[in-house]
Amino acid sequence: MKPPLGEYYDVNGRKLLLHREGRGGPAVVFLPGAGAVGMDYWDAQRRAAAFTTSVLYDRAGTGWSGGIDLPRSSTEATDELRALLHIAGIPGPYVLAGHSLGGLYARHYAIRFPDEVAGLVLMEPAHEDYRAYMPRELVERWDAWDPADALPDELPREILEFYRVLFEKEMAEWPAGLRDPLVYSHVSREWLLTGIREAANIQAVHDEIRAAGPLPDVPMIILTAVAVDPFKRAVSAGTSEELLQAENGGKTRLYNEFAASVPCGENRIVEDAGHVTLPFRRPEAVVQAIRDVLAR
Repeated sequence: MKPPLGEYYDVNGRKLLLHREGRGGPAVVFLPGAGAVGMDYWDAQRRAAAFTTSVLYDRAGTGWSGGIDLPRSSTEATDELRALLHIAGIPGPYVLAGHSLGGLYARHYAIRFPDEVAGLVLMEPAHEDYRAYMPRELVERWDAWDPADALPDELPREILEFYRVLFEKEMAEWPAGLRDPLVYSHVSREWLLTGIREAANIQAVHDEIRAAGPLPDVPMIILTAVAVDPFKRAVSAGTSEELLQAENGGKTRLYNEFAASVPCGENRIVEDAGHVTLPFRRPEAVVQAIRDVLAR
């Protein structure tokens, strides 16, 4: 299916999709989470384009970009982004707005290429110490989960319909020409598997981050979403409300400490969105964080 927005650029022999709007700098670049694609951040991206260059892209092997074997290292992912931005003619320094796994990649990019990063906006970022802040029962459940069992050969129609309704609700006000291909693709087995595959080496990526060194002294705002959204409930079937809230409490402590560990760090609580729905339901919170990072 043809992507609804963006242009293709050749990076290391692969076609990568990138969409830009706005003018000026520093440019803000959105790094999707695992299972997400660049256009999931369209609402925040278009709002940021009112005051600076604003960029969406799909990593190789995800979304509408060319295929590649997954998972990959963070070094490969950040090298690829750097090359793409250069080839597309988008000069640094950048404000990197990373969500979930994309937040981990954004941090690694800043550590590896500090002169190219003006600031960080981290939406519910993956973190190498996340499990240490979680209840033991929750960690044991995660350890017992086998990604190979996550998706059967044929997904029941009611499951696909459940996810379709969720995505349609989150994108209800979006243009149909953008919303419809996104929803259609998100409930495909291919895209669902891609999200699992890309994060399959998360422990190795954590090790990369631990070995990479400290963050540069740049402004950093973390957005912590403390609602339990329907996507989270769907993948956490059988987990008690008490445990789900305990996870929220643990990640809030982690992000507070992480923000306090850098000179210009701040953690902001977002009450009415969850991990997946943050960029859909609260794009204005994302854009305000981008504005504030730029102002600092």
